[in-house]
Amino acid sequence: MACVLCLTWGQAGTAHAATVQIEVLDAAGKPVGDAVVFLESAQARRQVRPLAALEMAQQKKQFVPEVLVVPVGSEVRFPNHDTVRHHVYSFSPAKKFELKLYTGTPANPVLFDRPGVVVLGCNIHDQMVGWILVLDTPYYAQTLAATGKAQIDDVPAGSYRLRTWHTRLPVGAPALEQALIVPATGTAEVTVRMQGLQP
Repeated sequence: MACVLCLTWGQAGTAHAATVQIEVLDAAGKPVGDAVVFLESAQARRQVRPLAALEMAQQKKQFVPEVLVVPVGSEVRFPNHDTVRHHVYSFSPAKKFELKLYTGTPANPVLFDRPGVVVLGCNIHDQMVGWILVLDTPYYAQTLAATGKAQIDDVPAGSYRLRTWHTRLPVGAPALEQALIVPATGTAEVTVRMQGLQP
C-alpha cells in the first residue's frame, strides 16, 4: 500500500513545537473521513499518559462511538443504554475480554494496556461492530468526514513515524506508515494516500 508524502513548512507556532496538518485521500483522490492518524517515536512513548472517563457505549444496538482512540494504559467503561442486554467481547491480540450479558454499566472498567487494534462484537447482536485503537503516543487525531483532514497541535520537533489507520483497511492489516520530520516551529503539511480500502 503506497503513501504519498509531501511537506510544506508554515511560519507560526510555539517554540520547539509545531502543528502537523494531515490530509488523507483514497486511491481515487477522494477525502477519507474518520481515519486515525498518529505520530510514533521513542520520545512520544515516554510522553503517553492514560486518559480518564473513557466510554464505549451501546445505544440503539450500536457501539458509540464506532471508533474510540485511547492512549495505552487507559481504562474504558462500557455502559449499555439499550433496554436489551448486551454481551460485549473481543478476541483481538491487543486485548481479549468478555462482558457477559448485562444492562447498565459494569462495575469494573476494562484496562487497555497493550497498543493495537481491538475489534469489538456482541454475542447477541451480530451486526454490532466497534473498534478501540490503543496507541503508544499522545499525538493523534481523526480526520473529518467532509474533508479527510486532521490536525495535531504542539508536537515536539523530531523524527516520527506517521501512521494512518481506518476501519476499511483489510482485517489484520497494519496501519500505513511513513517517515515524518517535525520542525521546531511552524506547520508540517502531509498528504497520505490510502490504497486498498474496502468499500
